[in-house]
Amino acid sequence: MSAFDATSAPPLPRDATRRVMVGDVAVGGGAPVSVQSMCNTDTADATATLAQIARLADAGCEIIRVTVPDERCLDSFSRIVEESPLPVVADIHFDHRLAIAAARRGAAALRINPGNIGSLARVDQVIDAAGEQGCAIRIGVNAGSLDPAVGQRDDLTLPEKLVASSMAFVEHFERRGFEHIVLSAKAHSVPVTVETYRALSRALPRIPLHLGVTEAGTLRQGTVKNSVGVGILLAEGIGDTIRLSLTADPVEEVDVAWDLLAALGLRRLHPELVSCPTCGRTQVDLIPIAEEVSARLSRTKAPISVAVMGCVVNGPGEARDADIGIACGKGSGMIFVRGEPLRRIDEDEMVDELFAEIEARFL
Repeated sequence: MSAFDATSAPPLPRDATRRVMVGDVAVGGGAPVSVQSMCNTDTADATATLAQIARLADAGCEIIRVTVPDERCLDSFSRIVEESPLPVVADIHFDHRLAIAAARRGAAALRINPGNIGSLARVDQVIDAAGEQGCAIRIGVNAGSLDPAVGQRDDLTLPEKLVASSMAFVEHFERRGFEHIVLSAKAHSVPVTVETYRALSRALPRIPLHLGVTEAGTLRQGTVKNSVGVGILLAEGIGDTIRLSLTADPVEEVDVAWDLLAALGLRRLHPELVSCPTCGRTQVDLIPIAEEVSARLSRTKAPISVAVMGCVVNGPGEARDADIGIACGKGSGMIFVRGEPLRRIDEDEMVDELFAEIEARFL
């Protein structure tokens, strides 16, 4: 059997999607999968919202969405757009006039669900305003607000309804000559999400897809559901941008998103921690050591791998592909670099000495 030739592998679905610019961030067309989140501040409070955006940008967020629920938010929305370090997506429901106003006030993109924005005539007004302003639109379909003509059908499964509704909206936009489209079709069920996006990738291969499991829950459950659902799709080459919905601080969404991308080998922002699960051979209290290393790595922006191993069995040999690490023994540990021992240090100095080497060699 001949060796696998990566050059002969078929292109991934995300390589074939149309490239759409959201501000200065490319979505689709083989661009790196971008990370999004959404502010949970009152948009009318521009100062608080901008402070949260700054935190999210520092964590690695690349596109930020803010809600525009009513006219009182429009003036502060203008300031947010002007001062934000990230492209701002205006999240609009029900009132097409707010979407038009947000586009005219500088939104990099609009997120609308045509199923709840009103008549197609109102949708068309939004399309026209976005076209005039050079603003992208994310068509956001979800299980709770489908195209009424599709949602009432009993002969379709939920994934089929999501796909049919999405296709009808995309085709309407394109008939009007508007192609700056990103599409999402979300549900809180992981199997429904996976089935829907697989079908959308086949039916609309030109349209960039925004992935996420909506209403996924709090930090632990939401992380698991998004990692499974979004992870499966990304591994299959489906998806151009992600927002991992969590009932938590939005910074957690960004951290989990980057961990997911890194685990799949797609992108890496922070170091990877390689640590063994501990066993009866471990002669140090490894869990707090690993947690301290993880916490200190969490804001280190270097795409390296760092190992914390509990014994000589899972030491430099098992973790030789890590850039740097420490193998712990009774009362001491050995720092190693790419599998080669460097020096032995006392247990109470291990973490500080490990980070001194990281700073000297990689930062």
